[in-house]
Amino acid sequence: MTRRRLLVIGNGMAGARTVEEIINRGGQEQFDITMIGDEPYGNYNRIMLSHVLAGEATIDDDDLLLNPMSWYRDNGVTLYAGDRATRLDRFAKYVRCESGRTVSYDTLIIATGSTSFFPNIDGLRASDGHLMKGVFGFRNIEDTNGMLQMAHSRDKTHAAVIGGGLLGLEAAYGLRTQGLTVDVVHSPTYLMNQQLDERGGNVLRREIEKLGIGVHTGARTTSVHRDAAGGVTGVGFADGTALPADMVVVTAGIRPNTEFARAGGVIVERGIVVDDQMRCEDESAIYAVGECVQHRGEVYGLVAPVWEQAVTLADHLTGANPDAAYHGSRITTKLKVAGIDVAAMGVKGPERDDDEFVQFYEPSTGVYKSVVVRDGKLIGAMLLGDVSKIGYLSQAFDDKVPLPQERITMLFDLGGPGEATGAMELADDAQVCNCNGVTKGAIVDCVHRGAASLSEVIAQTRAGKGCGSCKNLVGDIVACAAGGTLEPDPAADYYVPCIPLTKPQLIGEIRDRGLRAVSAVFADLAVDGKEDATAKMPLASLLRIVWGPDWADERGALFINDRVHANIQRDGTFSVVPQMKGGVTTPDQLRKIADVADKYNVPMVKVTGGQRIDLLGIKKEELPSVWADLGMPSGFAYGKSMRTVKTCVGSDFCRYGLGDSTALGVELETRLQGLEAPAKLKMAVAGCPRNCSEALCKDVGVVAVGSGWEIYLGGAAGAHIRKGDLFTTVETPDEVVLLCGRFVQYYRENAKWLERTYDFVPRVGLDTLKSVLLDDSEGIAAELDARLQHSVEGYRDPWLERAEPRSPAQFASALPLMPLPQVPVR
Repeated sequence: MTRRRLLVIGNGMAGARTVEEIINRGGQEQFDITMIGDEPYGNYNRIMLSHVLAGEATIDDDDLLLNPMSWYRDNGVTLYAGDRATRLDRFAKYVRCESGRTVSYDTLIIATGSTSFFPNIDGLRASDGHLMKGVFGFRNIEDTNGMLQMAHSRDKTHAAVIGGGLLGLEAAYGLRTQGLTVDVVHSPTYLMNQQLDERGGNVLRREIEKLGIGVHTGARTTSVHRDAAGGVTGVGFADGTALPADMVVVTAGIRPNTEFARAGGVIVERGIVVDDQMRCEDESAIYAVGECVQHRGEVYGLVAPVWEQAVTLADHLTGANPDAAYHGSRITTKLKVAGIDVAAMGVKGPERDDDEFVQFYEPSTGVYKSVVVRDGKLIGAMLLGDVSKIGYLSQAFDDKVPLPQERITMLFDLGGPGEATGAMELADDAQVCNCNGVTKGAIVDCVHRGAASLSEVIAQTRAGKGCGSCKNLVGDIVACAAGGTLEPDPAADYYVPCIPLTKPQLIGEIRDRGLRAVSAVFADLAVDGKEDATAKMPLASLLRIVWGPDWADERGALFINDRVHANIQRDGTFSVVPQMKGGVTTPDQLRKIADVADKYNVPMVKVTGGQRIDLLGIKKEELPSVWADLGMPSGFAYGKSMRTVKTCVGSDFCRYGLGDSTALGVELETRLQGLEAPAKLKMAVAGCPRNCSEALCKDVGVVAVGSGWEIYLGGAAGAHIRKGDLFTTVETPDEVVLLCGRFVQYYRENAKWLERTYDFVPRVGLDTLKSVLLDDSEGIAAELDARLQHSVEGYRDPWLERAEPRSPAQFASALPLMPLPQVPVR
């Protein structure tokens, strides 16, 4: 049978999900599938971008990336990523792209999604229509990276977020966690007015303000104020008042992205008009799906209807269900807003005199609940702060369970259905995870196919991988399906998912078998000897910890930063940070750095928070010559390793100094330089309790006191704030070096991959660390010291690779990861 040419415009959540559903129905045998996506990535979960902005996830996280590039290759899908479809010829049946590429089709699916809506505000756009400097939407990875870059600029301290809906509050929360002062400006009189009523919005406001975010409701933004250089200085309101700001994020809603369809002659009203089979009006071969469509007069801006549309379209195109039809969606919204649980469905309040309305309002605890009942049926519900009854209420909203006579029991467990009972009573077609469109039936089926733990179910179904608000309900369903409580999840303790061993067990096997290469570990220890790309970096890190310089270096197992010993930036260039032990430098080093910056036209030279100098904007192919010209060792600002020891001037110069913090910091950095670790390690030494080097909030901090030196463990001052725990007080610098090194080695051997010390120390327990490392209760102190010494003795400056690259491609020219302009020279 000749396969038809299926072309999908859009590689976002709607387009990719539709292709997944088509493939799941045997569509690979019916279609040659081609996809065109604007962004230079596989399909990712846009809902997770708020977690990235808040520092709770990274762009590389598996939870963010739904379909990596390998997925398209493995499923026979041709993907043109980073290209834009610009012209549709409906009669000749082809699409032309921005690159000049022409792609023909037999069947076309338009899944162009939606775009951010930008109100008519003075100073928002330049004359050519582009957003001006300092203004962002919040829709994609580029927006998120741009906000993070500006948030990390030390001269940017105040953000104004225009729009107090879901996206606006998520953006405000993320920027607040990045350390900015944030104000939310919302023209309606209360927050999230599309989902909540006034009381619910006011409860949410109190909770948002507790996070340190300013809230301004009933304020219509009319202008963005700028200085002579074009930088943002504030926003102005219709009443003549203003608010200071140096960056502006606009989250005033979304609009269906219909430009491509409209220009091609497809019928468009508010969105692309489709019928119940998702076919475009008056077209036989063109379909549309997702936020760009208008169905029966409705447009949807949530993911749950998108999943329903994708199933219908896949059933129709593959013939899996010839009667498949989409009849619209009843929206149940369940999400986390800035860490606060919110759920809403149906009407927001009573609309008739005989409507029953039950409301619970407790602002002091941040809880608000209400239900609206008409003619014995639930037609609306709202939950804020406590969403434990969402499973039952969703069932009741879909008219699948009867309502109790005492309506208050719909909101509280007063003899009515409890949370677990609600999970048991959910219908199989009830959607549990709105973010990824996972039903109860899919979760139960996953359990019946052998998955018995929550992590297995999440990995196989994606349930709970979005906002996370459904994880408790998913756990209840798994427990019910498994016939009781959740089984202990052994995989939760595995160092990498593909090898069923804890980290200590894995280290033991690696040592006993003499495994020195990542490929050898996979072959000997992975299930069926199968390699897992996501496990390569943690295994490479572990081998370097176990074997030091004697590990077998397989460059394919390393992240780009570790392959070229520099930190990749958002535009595909790299930053170089030469070593300055303890933050101490010389005039000769400074001259070298200045000469290199001039020679290579470095766009930005910046002093880092760790007292080092960062050269940003270095091209990949220039890295070896930059290192050679610097003639300085690596500062290790790019890897999961020991990075810097920050110091104050100490007793040599400071009037208050009690100890030589500079010398001790240099000694610590010399001993521990470049040591591989599960996550980055930062240290500081303070010459007195005034703590000018911020030692109390570092992974390891040392403070001089009258009786000697205090050692603190597990501090943090980034996305997480934590004061280090006082580990011990010693008399001499030699004892400091010994015990800090012993802790670092214990952390290297026992921490989970990417587990920072601020999580590791509380997890293991300070008392346990004192017992093992100070009292030697397990008899391993000498072994830890010896293994650390072996790694120290094997240290080699990685920048020496410039003379003999490991592969021809190691320093070959690299294309930018994102189509962005270079950072301007400052």
